[in-house]
Amino acid sequence: MSPERRRLLAMAAALACGAGAARAESLPDLVARAKRSVVLVGSYGLMDNPRFGFRGTGFIVGDGRHVITNAHVIPSEAPDRIDRIDRSIAIQVWTPELQWQMRSATLVSMDKPRDLAVLSFDAPAAPALRLSAGEVREGAAIALIGFPIGGALGYSHVTHRGIVSARTAIVPPATGPQGLSERAVRQLREGSFEVLQLDATAYPGNSGGPVLDVESGEVVGVVGMVLVKGTRESALSAPSGISYAVPARDAAALLSAAPAADAAPRPR
Repeated sequence: MSPERRRLLAMAAALACGAGAARAESLPDLVARAKRSVVLVGSYGLMDNPRFGFRGTGFIVGDGRHVITNAHVIPSEAPDRIDRIDRSIAIQVWTPELQWQMRSATLVSMDKPRDLAVLSFDAPAAPALRLSAGEVREGAAIALIGFPIGGALGYSHVTHRGIVSARTAIVPPATGPQGLSERAVRQLREGSFEVLQLDATAYPGNSGGPVLDVESGEVVGVVGMVLVKGTRESALSAPSGISYAVPARDAAALLSAAPAADAAPRPR
């Protein structure tokens, strides 16, 4: 092989390596980018102490003015009608100045069987995460970002790593006689839906947070349930290490059906 040919092959290899490096994103880089889109979700009341009551995690999607979270994170004062609420919903956004900024939020869409909700919040828009359009494979490396145990550890973004250990089907049980609504009965008749089982530890406070594919940086799921051994308190003292998430495609479907932020109903 001539020296000139060897030189050309070396240049091509270097360019290929450079292109691969440009496409790849390390986990620290992914966390630094993604946590700007992960928000605190809770309630706000003038007579509450503290006024902001943390309830769970959410993340910004779409046009930068919508948040996806769990339905059970929404304040219990919020009735089934999404245009009325007695205690306002609030989120706190992590600003470029590295501080929390409270924003008023409105519930615009909810899927209770899948434990999903979409909120809209006032301008300005914030950086959004991208929902995966594909199917995540079992064994894929993932990262969870959220606020485990809430204010007990301070409102700092916390990341946990794991893998997608299985894709399985479930039918959510009714929470009691009051949970046997027409919609719940219809869901039971229609059958189960798929969830992602994660080999990752999530805690109270992680609910509603994003499950990120480490390779692509896209959201592949929304943290929902945690397998608890014994009592709810054991989730802290003896975590099972098994968590469940709703696939991103279900969150994307709910988001696509939600009204635009400017058209979303405002609380009375």
